[in-house]
Amino acid sequence: MPDPSEPRPPIRTYLPIVTPDVPREMPVDARDAAPPPAARPLRPPAGAPNVLVILIDDMGFGASSAYGGPCEMPVAERLAGEGLSFSRFHTTALCSPTRQALLTGRNHHTVNMGIIAELATSIPGYTGVRPDSCATVAQILRMNGYSTGAFGKMHQTPPWETSPAGPFDRWPTGEGFERFYGFLGGDCHQFSPPLYEGTTPIDPPRTPEEGYHLTEDLVDQVIDWTGYLHALTPDEPWFTYLSFGATHAPHHAPKEWLERYRGAFDHGHDVQRERTFARQKELGSRSSGAGRPSPVAVPVTASDRTPWLAATTRARGWRPANARSP
Repeated sequence: MPDPSEPRPPIRTYLPIVTPDVPREMPVDARDAAPPPAARPLRPPAGAPNVLVILIDDMGFGASSAYGGPCEMPVAERLAGEGLSFSRFHTTALCSPTRQALLTGRNHHTVNMGIIAELATSIPGYTGVRPDSCATVAQILRMNGYSTGAFGKMHQTPPWETSPAGPFDRWPTGEGFERFYGFLGGDCHQFSPPLYEGTTPIDPPRTPEEGYHLTEDLVDQVIDWTGYLHALTPDEPWFTYLSFGATHAPHHAPKEWLERYRGAFDHGHDVQRERTFARQKELGSRSSGAGRPSPVAVPVTASDRTPWLAATTRARGWRPANARSP
């Protein structure tokens, strides 16, 4: 028989976890009552790891040097050498759907994000509003005792709810993240970003003239936040979602990075593609016998282009200043 004085472990079958009833005596005189056991803070199962998800927007599978690409990422190479590298690459090809699928583990249409948030419609699967029946991984982990934080680009909140007036239930802090530092839209100025701390608009900590860039700021924020957690609650793991916006348009790279890569791509796209493909075979991220389809050039003549231009301009109600009337 379990000792009734010992707190029972939480039942994790349903979320949020229900606090179990503690047997208690009900004497007539309160002075005769035995004190119940002290409440224990909610914690994940023993050995639960910290989880760090780093999302780099719009970067192709063959961009990183860890996968044979030309972009030097020595830390990613080291991590790949010490762990696992995955080569089954899947994407929904758009920002909001990919993020919602990643954060919920579900098909993007199931969570009503079949298109980017700004193009939401009333059609099921495309409303841009995640149903309550589809929880985010941040909600699940937070309800199991994790500290949860999101840093950077979100692009999940319906655009009509992104003002400081809310509502805030579909902001990061309403979707399971206890800490949010970043921006809500699909892109932003990387030197002067429209930042939010939680649901409060804030100014960047430095100016562009002082060397500010959002990417470095996000990393610094993650380091500070996880450092505080480790110092104050070392037995409580964290889930951190770090989502950069710098590789998405507008492409705002710091000057020192532009200089570092100046001339590195002068050989052109086709040559780089061949180099990356060969390097991927060497690394094993591609089968050594894999073949690559050759690009097919399809010439476009004026007669091919004109009907499309005419139909497009009529449908949109405008035409370029130098276009002839159809």
